Formats: sequence, C-alpha cells, structure tokens
Amino acid sequence: MHIEIMDTTLRDGEQTSGVSYNKTEKLNIARVLLEEVKAERVEIASARVSQGEMEGAKAITRWARQANRLEQVEILGFIDGTASLEWIRQAGGQVINLLCKGSEAHVRGQLRQSPGEHIEKIRVLVAEAQSMGISVNVYLEDWSNGMRRSPDYVDYFIRSLKEEPILRFMLPDTLGILNPEEVRRYISRLRDTYPDLHFDFHPHNDYGLAEANVLAAATAGARGIHTTVNGLGERAGNVPLASVAGILNDHQDTVQLGIEESSLAKISTLVESFSGIRIPSNMPVVGENVFTQTSGIHADGDQKNNLYYNDLMPERFGRKRQYALGKMSGKASIQKNLEELGIELDGETMKKLTQKVIALGDRKDFITREDLPYIIADLLQSNQIDDKIKVKNYSLSVAEGLRSVATLRLGINGNEYEATASGDGQYDAFMKALYKIYDDLGKRYPALQDYLVTIPPGGRTDALVEAVITWCNEGHSFRTRGLDPDQTVAAIKATVKMLNLQENGGIPGQKEGLNRHRYRAGQMSPPTTTGRPAAG
Repeated sequence: MHIEIMDTTLRDGEQTSGVSYNKTEKLNIARVLLEEVKAERVEIASARVSQGEMEGAKAITRWARQANRLEQVEILGFIDGTASLEWIRQAGGQVINLLCKGSEAHVRGQLRQSPGEHIEKIRVLVAEAQSMGISVNVYLEDWSNGMRRSPDYVDYFIRSLKEEPILRFMLPDTLGILNPEEVRRYISRLRDTYPDLHFDFHPHNDYGLAEANVLAAATAGARGIHTTVNGLGERAGNVPLASVAGILNDHQDTVQLGIEESSLAKISTLVESFSGIRIPSNMPVVGENVFTQTSGIHADGDQKNNLYYNDLMPERFGRKRQYALGKMSGKASIQKNLEELGIELDGETMKKLTQKVIALGDRKDFITREDLPYIIADLLQSNQIDDKIKVKNYSLSVAEGLRSVATLRLGINGNEYEATASGDGQYDAFMKALYKIYDDLGKRYPALQDYLVTIPPGGRTDALVEAVITWCNEGHSFRTRGLDPDQTVAAIKATVKMLNLQENGGIPGQKEGLNRHRYRAGQMSPPTTTGRPAAG
C-alpha cells in the first residue's frame, strides 16, 4: 500500500512559537520538499491570515503551476461562506483543506450549532468550491476526542459527507492525546466501515507518541500521514518527516513511500536555518550525533564486523558514520578517525595519543577529527623535550581600556621564581613577566619572530587551538607548537617548549656567549591567524 506524505511545515509548522517565513523562504522550502524530498503534497498557508501569507502563497503557486505541481499544493480554509475560497483563488491555489469539527463538543460548544447545521454548511461550501474549480479535503478538527467521547457524531459526519466530492478525510490528533492502540483501533474502525474513502492521519507529539502513532495508523490502513520538517509545530510539535520516513520504510513491509531519504538532511538544515529553531543533536536521522559512536567498545565492534550497525545506515540519508573523540574513546575510535585522515601511527605513539585524547575529553566536551593532527604533532614534539622548566602558576587579566597584567611563577630546575608585568594583551604581559625572571637570572633567550594561531577547519569556539611560534636564535629560525582550547594558553605552552629546548641545548645555533634579546612590543611580526578566528 502506498502512503502519501503531506508535509505541513509551512502551515502547521509555522505555528511554532517565534517562527515566521518570508515568501522566498517559503518558496525554497516548498520546492525542496516537492522536487527533492518528493513529498506528495505540501500545505503552504492558512487563508485570510495576512498579506504576507498571501504573497508567500502566490510565490509558491506561480512556481507550482509552471512545474505542473499545483495539485500538490494545499491551503487551509474555513467554513466562512466564500471568503476562504476567494482568498485561495486569488493566491493561485486550487486545493482547500477545509477545517471542520471532528467532535460533537466542538460543534456545539465552539460553533453553537447542531451537527446537522454544521454538515449543511460544509455541503454548501463543497459545492461552491466545485463551481470555482477548487478541490476539497476536510480536516476533522479534534477527531481524537470525537472518537473517544462522541464516536456516533464522527460516524454521522463521515456518513453524511461520503458521497460529496471530497478527496480526503483528514484525522487530526489535535491535542496529541492518543496512544498507538487507540490510533490503530479508531482508524481500523473507519477503514472497515468506509473502505473506499481516503483517510489521512495528522499526529501531534504532546505525549511523545507521535512516531509510534504513525506506525499504528499505517498498520490500520491510513493512506496519508501529515508531517513537519524537524517536528516543528505548536506546543510539543508535529511528527518529524525524517522519523516517519525511517519508521515506515523499516517497520512496515506492506507500505511504500515516495520519500527520497538522501534529501532529508538537506531539507532539515534548510528549515533549521530559516526557522531559527536548532535541530536537537540527538534527533533521529537528522541530528548531529545520531550516526556518531562514542563508546570505544562500539567502535571496536564496528571495526571487527560492523557489530553495532542497524538498518538506519547513514549513507541512506546522505551522511557518514563518525566516531566521537573524548574520554570514552578507545584505540578503535581513534583508529577509525585516523583512517579517515590517512594517518598511520606506531603502537607506542598510538597509545600516547589515546591517553591524550582521554585526558582532553575530561577537560572539554568536543574534540574533532581535525584536532588529531595537532595533537599528534604536539605529542611528537613533547616526547623530545626534557621538562626542566615548568610554569607552576599564572594569572592573566584583560579589561577594556586597561593594559593586561600577568603574574607568573616559573619552576627552573627545582627552584621557583615569580614576576608580574603589564603588556598589550595577555600573551604580551606573560612574556614581559617571563623575561623579567630571565633577566634577573641572567639567562639567555631567543627573539620571537612570528606567531601563528590556527583552528581546525569547521572548528567550534571550544575547538583545540594550535599556536605555532617561530623563534630566531643567532640567525637560525625554529618553531615550537602549543595546543589548547584557549589560544593564549596554547601560545604559553609553545613558549615553555622553547624554554625547555634552550635548557636542554636543543636550540639551533645555541652557544656560550649568546646575546640576550629583549622582548619588546612591536619587535615581533604581527600575529597571524589562519582558518577561523580562534577562541580565547
């Protein structure tokens, strides 16, 4: 059985608090949904809402007419004489989704009408729509409460209108109150009673049961499901399009969908951008983390025989499996990431890299694959240096309109020295304090020649920053690297490596009688930052 997907991101999804699309955004969302995602239908607007709603609807219907897709574009309308029909005709539409009452309580309590009066008004409007060349679907608003409390009314409604030229009877769980057993029972009852009618199911997610209810509706014979991209919608939202595609394709052997799964990530990102509502990182199919293994045990199982794979393969959705780096990482997780980078390491370096990644994971939440080359370079250089000089403590301050101040306590061969200095920035102040200590001890130091800060491509503000500092000693240049989420700390680490190289006699051109080079603001080349601006 084929199930239609009617996506209502541009109508019901726009009822999300704070979400409003302009006409260009609406047009682009509709085009991707119909052309690339291949949803059968889209609901794009509510009649008589605003001039902006009219302009957005016109933009979509103009495109849809040229693309021969106008029958796939639907607009919500009301039982208001011909007002909604005239609005839809002016907007260029030719399908009305007529909002009717699906429970007796709504008919009598909100409309102050009898069921017979309500049905008669619907018949009149359907006839008027036919004369205007507009097709009709009907919503049974509050249908879920209608089935619970007034099933005879629901039966009366459908029986009275089943001979009318109505394409679809659309069954909303308006308040998201149903459970899967109720959905299966209620839709089965309607399908058994009216086997020739087309029933759509329109779920809401107030109890978090929307996806389960979709599966129940499909099992019961619903021929259409209403979705929104990223589950947007009023209150707890509607059922997410991507989840519905995965559920029905994998858990209903008798169901056929026309959805192009590889385009789901694209439409989700597009709607995220236009709506301003972020995709939860753990949202099924489209969330940032859903194809990321964090446990090293899982990575090991995948490496040996794909033991932790399921049917939701990321390639189906145009994505790739990833292995998170952090305190839960094992050798297999890191190996998977190194393979993507084309890096091979010996056993000892791999062991040290694993320990370093775990240690970093204890300090920060996010380590990227692109961080690994920096960490490896830092490890390899660190292994070559005997740490005779250590930074015991330091304090850095920065304030608007004031010079930065640094206080430094340095350990040199077991002795401790302290100095305070101000400078043009935190690193400048740190260096001034450092050289105070070195001047007092009569120790030599090379000149800072260049200062480069990089952040991995696509890195976030908490990404690892690499500081590469070029030093000049007697005409010989050499570099040291430091790695940290804070760019100033990364530069300090690179500086301490230089001091230890000097202390261990490892500086190119180092010899007795080396003249001291005092650090002065302006004596160094201007700091250069590559990639994205670094945090800190």
